[in-house]
Amino acid sequence: MHAMQYELTLPADYDMGIIRGRVARVGHLLDDWDGLGFKTYLLRERGVHGSPVNQYAPFYLWNTVEGMNRFLWGCAFQGLVNDFGRPEVLQWTGLAYEEGGAAGSPAAVAVRRRQRIAGSGELAVVMEDAAGETRRLAGQDGAVLAAAAVDPHSWEIVHFSLWEHESPKAEGDVFQVLHLSAPGRGGLPRGRQW
Repeated sequence: MHAMQYELTLPADYDMGIIRGRVARVGHLLDDWDGLGFKTYLLRERGVHGSPVNQYAPFYLWNTVEGMNRFLWGCAFQGLVNDFGRPEVLQWTGLAYEEGGAAGSPAAVAVRRRQRIAGSGELAVVMEDAAGETRRLAGQDGAVLAAAAVDPHSWEIVHFSLWEHESPKAEGDVFQVLHLSAPGRGGLPRGRQW
């Protein structure tokens, strides 16, 4: 399992209806993408859910590297690059994934929390704690799913969760979910990934 995200931070006066329209037009194109666990089309609007910025920031969980690479090197990602420029793409190695009690419900919001790993301490304990946090989030009322992943280059953990309501029980940046493409969600391995 591989996590991936890019962020397009837009001007404060940007018409976010443009992003909504874009997702309405092209969001379905990944609904059957081979190798994709899921893609959440995420939006933050300045002043909504405490966001200081306007931002389009899709988050992905991939079942296969081949599917991810086919997306990045193909026309799907190139269309975004043509319209907005080439963003920095963040990637993390999967640590844990859990379906929540509201797994069958549509997601209203997503929460993403990125955290640096301190230079001291045992990595096994830190990773086990991250897997435990994934289980805890998935067990909360209204949780659709939860995941954790790590970037061993920058030593950063990302916690990601989807919620059926707009009152998530998670800390971090809150995003509106515009669309969810989930062709391989059922194939994502549950629990910790080691």
